[in-house]
Amino acid sequence: MEPRIEVSPVDRIDGYLAIEDHGLIGDGAASALVGRDGTIDWMCVPRLDSDPLFCSLLDHSRGGAFRLRPRGLRAAGHTYVPETGVLVTEMHGPEGIVRVTDAMTLRAGADLREEIDPSRRELLRIAEVVSGTVHLEVEVEPRGGGTARRSGSAFCLAAPRHPHLDFDLVSDARLDGPRTTLSLGAGDRVAFSLRWGGGSPRRSLTTSDERLSHTVDAWRRWTARLSYDGPQADLVTRSAVVLKMLDYMPNGAIVAAPTSSLPEQIGGERNWDYRYAWVRDAAFTVYALSRIGCHYEGHGFVAWILDVIEEAAPHVLYTLDGAPSPPERHDEELEGYRGSSPVRWGNAAGHQTQHDAYGEILDCAYQWAHAGGEINPELWNELAALADAAALKWGEPDHGIWEVRTSGRPFTYSAAMCHVAVDRAARMVEMQGHPGDADRWRKTAKEIQEAILEQAWDEEKQSLVEHLGPGGIDASLLALPLRRVLDARHPRMVATARSIASRLDAGGGLLYRYDPAESPDGLHGHEGAFLLCSFWLADNLVHQGRVEEASDLFDSLCARTNPLGLLSEEVDPSSGAFLGNFPQAFSHVGLISTGVNLGRATR
Repeated sequence: MEPRIEVSPVDRIDGYLAIEDHGLIGDGAASALVGRDGTIDWMCVPRLDSDPLFCSLLDHSRGGAFRLRPRGLRAAGHTYVPETGVLVTEMHGPEGIVRVTDAMTLRAGADLREEIDPSRRELLRIAEVVSGTVHLEVEVEPRGGGTARRSGSAFCLAAPRHPHLDFDLVSDARLDGPRTTLSLGAGDRVAFSLRWGGGSPRRSLTTSDERLSHTVDAWRRWTARLSYDGPQADLVTRSAVVLKMLDYMPNGAIVAAPTSSLPEQIGGERNWDYRYAWVRDAAFTVYALSRIGCHYEGHGFVAWILDVIEEAAPHVLYTLDGAPSPPERHDEELEGYRGSSPVRWGNAAGHQTQHDAYGEILDCAYQWAHAGGEINPELWNELAALADAAALKWGEPDHGIWEVRTSGRPFTYSAAMCHVAVDRAARMVEMQGHPGDADRWRKTAKEIQEAILEQAWDEEKQSLVEHLGPGGIDASLLALPLRRVLDARHPRMVATARSIASRLDAGGGLLYRYDPAESPDGLHGHEGAFLLCSFWLADNLVHQGRVEEASDLFDSLCARTNPLGLLSEEVDPSSGAFLGNFPQAFSHVGLISTGVNLGRATR
């Protein structure tokens, strides 16, 4: 039975669709955003962190796009094929209705748990006229333009910004070129295939319907293995699929988001490139997925990051091949989403000092060992050295979880994650018999915990604060019970959660990360409410035994997903509009983890 799709008028502001008007498709190597108007306005190939082939999301006139829409588009809506990463968009024109099914296709029989590339390196778009007559506008325009040469029934496209990739545009309809209008009637069905880098052969033995079916089957085999018994099950499944699409399947690296430079404030400068593997974000992702039965993804990332740190000192974030992030640069050619400049490629945070990385890596290693993974002597020596470094540096200034662009400060969250580092090192000594002074690490963990409770406590604010010493209110401290640094029921942690909920309140259950006026971050302007922090607050309420309040907050956050079940990094509290990179791993991690906590608390 065909899915029922709610449609509404399609509006653009300043030439741009709303961020929430997009859906994500991916194949474990590359990704794309599909707008509700049938436009693919963001697509990075051959990897999630490659230069985008299409990026009209960041410049509607010069960014390039793959458009497939009825002339005179009036209204549209979209949905996912259930339990998959396949997207269906329904568009209403003046004379008829067309549905476009979009997928980045997967190999027949692909097992998405395997650490191999399941991709066919193909974007497949199938348009079917549901009723009436549709004049379907087709336009394929890479960023920077390009040339098209007919070769039999296909067009060979050359994109100057991707000189090492060959692109083929293939269709079972006769195309005049990369810009064509097709007149179609009810029941007509046309497939378009864009292939790159030696992907699916032009004259494949499989049909487009077969390749689509293989893709649907591969996703459903993967989602069938999910194990979840809690509220909002459909959204938890969708969140898992999103995180899987952010998993670079050839090696297990996980990106924070598939996009760059979507603004945290429209017109502002808080625009960042998130298409890299943050140790912190990936560690949260691994933990969330493992709680719903996705252990292979956790093992894949842990094996990847442990291989990476064997080669060099740990960094905050990495490219997908394990290299340090490229230098941050501004792209002067692109105006930015709705004029929000600069557009950034690369991320300077990769070269900051962030002490929480010690705890993230040690916690990943601990999860790996606890699940039966092998920590060989050479790797253990590296992990022990990281624990010793955390024991020395926990009180020193760094740039913190929020990666401020001011001088470093002794952030409480960073000290807490150094506690995690030495605690997990001690546990691995006791669990697996590795050589090391577990008693010394335990003593250091206790020392850090006491310092947090004393030095970070502000009696006037009745809260722990962002620094070991005077500072502002910081929502990251809600994560301390989740990382087993403090008990959520400790009086000072209860007071901190209450203070954060009050002082960083953005309305409607939303929270700001911090107040830039009280906690300078070196940037101009402000930002939206940070969704993960609200999920963290719900987790604290669960652990405090306030389950009904937590459930109400969780439901209100789930209601903020777009019609596809996706979440951005931030939300504009005044309008509910999405802000920041999209979809954001952190937000979907929060949805999964809070759902699991509520499920356990209510069973």
